Amino acid sequence: MNLLHFFSENRQQILELTLEHLWLVGISTLLAACIGIPLGILSARWPAWNKPVLGTANIIQTIPSLALFGFLLPVPWLGDRADRLAILALTLYALLPIIRNTYTGIRGVDPAVVEAGRGMGLTANQLLFQVELPLASSVIVSGIRIAVVISVGLATIAAAIGAGGLGEFIFRGLAMVSNQLILAGAIPAAVLALAADFALGWLERRLRPR
Repeated sequence: MNLLHFFSENRQQILELTLEHLWLVGISTLLAACIGIPLGILSARWPAWNKPVLGTANIIQTIPSLALFGFLLPVPWLGDRADRLAILALTLYALLPIIRNTYTGIRGVDPAVVEAGRGMGLTANQLLFQVELPLASSVIVSGIRIAVVISVGLATIAAAIGAGGLGEFIFRGLAMVSNQLILAGAIPAAVLALAADFALGWLERRLRPR
């Protein structure tokens, strides 16, 4: 049975696992953005927070993914549902690029533009939402882009704890020594990563100040 025939025969299951994969990546990236962007703003506004915030995110990034899943398994409520555990782990891994790019984007805004805003009587919050964030938006989207691509790859490992996704095919293929099963998980995951990279790259270019 060739690969194309295998895809045709199992298209329904591939679609279901792809949707599970998208769910894990989408929810975790949304949560990471909701946490990471405010932390990046906090680090940019109050430099004393920069080292502890980025340092913590860096430490999380260095923990091997399977080890992190293992550490989180005994946690009450999380361990009862594999998808919750996977979403938390993916959220933690996605924080670093979002925090770092938010910090870099806001700190990279031309000080003369900020001073001009202050001279016009803008408050600190008005400066943030009307000047700094719009000018930093392309850099922030670049961080989200990196986070999404990382999450698509890491989400395949979530199948090891029963969270579903395209990793189901990969782990099944490893157990059965079947290249077709491995490719049935790896190819759609690679396509998802490339599609997300292309779409967010296009958005990043559109938001870039001219």
